[in-house]
Amino acid sequence: MEIFGSNVFNDTVMRARLPKATYKALKKTITQGTALEASVAETVASAMKDWAIEKGATHFTHWFHPMTGLTAEKHDSFISPTEDGKVIMEFSGKELIKGEPDASSFPSGGIRATFEARGYTVWDCTSPAFLKEDKNGSTILCIPTAFYSYTGETLDKKAPLLKSMEAVSKQALRVLKLFGNTTATKVISTVGPEQEYFLIDRNFFEQRMDLVLTGRTLFGAMPPKGQEMEDHYFGTIKERISSFMKELNEELWKLGILAKTQHNEVAPAQFEIAPIFSTTNVSTDHNQLVMDCLRKVALRHDLVCLLHEKPFAGVNGSGKHNNWSLGTDDGQNLLEPGNSPHGNAQFLTFLCAVIEAVDNYAELLRISAANPGNDHRLGANEAPPAIISIFLGDQLNDVINQLEKGGATSSKAGEILKVGVATLPEILKDTTDRNRTSPFAFTGNKFEFRMVPSSASIACPNMILNTIVAESLSQIADKLEKTKNFNKELASLLQDIIKKHKQVVFNGNNYSDEWVVEAEKRGLPNIRSMVEALPYYISEKSISLFTKHGVLTEGELHARYEILLEQYTKVINYEAKTMLDIAQRSIFPVSSRYAAELAGNILSIKDALGTAPAAEESLLKELVATNNLFLEKVNALEKAINGAAEIDDAYKLGLYAHDTIFAAMAELRVYGDKLETLIDAAQWPFPTYAEMLFLL
Repeated sequence: MEIFGSNVFNDTVMRARLPKATYKALKKTITQGTALEASVAETVASAMKDWAIEKGATHFTHWFHPMTGLTAEKHDSFISPTEDGKVIMEFSGKELIKGEPDASSFPSGGIRATFEARGYTVWDCTSPAFLKEDKNGSTILCIPTAFYSYTGETLDKKAPLLKSMEAVSKQALRVLKLFGNTTATKVISTVGPEQEYFLIDRNFFEQRMDLVLTGRTLFGAMPPKGQEMEDHYFGTIKERISSFMKELNEELWKLGILAKTQHNEVAPAQFEIAPIFSTTNVSTDHNQLVMDCLRKVALRHDLVCLLHEKPFAGVNGSGKHNNWSLGTDDGQNLLEPGNSPHGNAQFLTFLCAVIEAVDNYAELLRISAANPGNDHRLGANEAPPAIISIFLGDQLNDVINQLEKGGATSSKAGEILKVGVATLPEILKDTTDRNRTSPFAFTGNKFEFRMVPSSASIACPNMILNTIVAESLSQIADKLEKTKNFNKELASLLQDIIKKHKQVVFNGNNYSDEWVVEAEKRGLPNIRSMVEALPYYISEKSISLFTKHGVLTEGELHARYEILLEQYTKVINYEAKTMLDIAQRSIFPVSSRYAAELAGNILSIKDALGTAPAAEESLLKELVATNNLFLEKVNALEKAINGAAEIDDAYKLGLYAHDTIFAAMAELRVYGDKLETLIDAAQWPFPTYAEMLFLL
């Protein structure tokens, strides 16, 4: 397909435009991590500029991932003045390698003060540069970069991710060498993130200030029909949505993003797009572009894309299923069981490393899936609970049970599925079923981390996954490198890992109440909110882990802790204030007017008939009672918001936001949603769930 990758400065473009020696030097830096020479950067910059200008670009930007969870860019033109008063189009190696955005204006968690503004963006040559186009014809050359403080500390999500990729590669290579692999020089973590999202009509969105300001509905009664018929999932895609998806795919394909699967999701107005996997670094960049394109293309079709984890209460929320694996540069997938997993010692070693890592660092994985929106989603009927566990399936569960007893000697084989229709072919069943309720499920040759929030960057989950698995592999290598009897020591080690960490394996229904009780018996943490999870980021155990592998310093960990706490309290604060504004200025005036109108009608009927209408009187009494309770909860929320000003400690403020403000919001919503069911539909001040979810 000619369109694919047409806006990417990819390997094909580099081969065609760079001198052979420059191309080889750059590829060596990308694949082997060798230092980039200044002369190479200068030549690459010139070729990149010429390519971009030919494609219509006038400006370039260092595109980076600050701790906001979004991306950032500052545009500079290629124009440079000359001594004779003219201008030339210029782009130097220095401009390619380094930029200087204002570091004090991004979240830093205390690393930077307001008066200490210098920060640096540094070219990440492992992720290809690309061109962003808008509907007005503007084209920008985007150069993926990492973002550092003047002090050398990281201020972004990319730099730690890159460090974690190096860490897991280093430790995995140690283990591979013990198995006799002499050809692999690098182990690469790969990811394919499935992205869920909602689409609603732009006109409805613009009438709902809660959606405009917070990304979710703060009020909204359930519609008469929801998702109970399960008729939207994989249903026929409406033409309006199909048109949107067609343009979305074209935009993504131009950016080299391997968008492959698209379908209706479970909830009405909910959809999913899934790419083919790529290296974790590139997939992280791509997923940010996917979210950007979803929003941008939706507007062109008079739609709005909602990426919030729970935009509609009582309706399925959205996640981002993070399909993670490890592979070598000599072509092996280290999580591929093969036909006889019981005899695949290398696979079993890496499998046990993952099991140990997830059990030892469940709290960190919980943090990686934490944001304010996901607190609404985790534990609901469509999402994993806040308890971290692993699904392995029948075949691998049987294998690890054998390992626990001293050695695996067999693997359950797949069976033929006989469908009972002569014209339909018999097919080979997989060796295990799927488990959509598990937060961390093995799915054949990878693990699917299903807890990741739909609006979040996948950098943090994969940075943590890489680091905790690197630690498990490190401990395995430490023990095996010292032994004289490798096979005997390996068997004993794997048996020991299974015995200690089998508790984290659960193949049943993660949504059941019984599992919550069972998980507690097993000692598995059940961290119900983002605020409760965050202190684990700065525990001695976490600091030791990240500093050992050079992924984050103690100061950087504390900074991230402070940033996430602050973000949580800010989100709850502006959501609460938005809710208060809607309640006081939109809902209460309408409900009061409707009550007065209803009272007037009752008096008119009584005057005409000599008796009060019972039905209208009953409705009025219920309306007035609900209105009184609504106003009572409005006042309670306002008091809760004001109470936050008296708390100085960041963690205590986070707990207060969750336990008091968030709780007050939930109580207010009950009566606001009740009023929606009592008031004349023509007078209700904003679009309803039924309109937003079904009128597309």
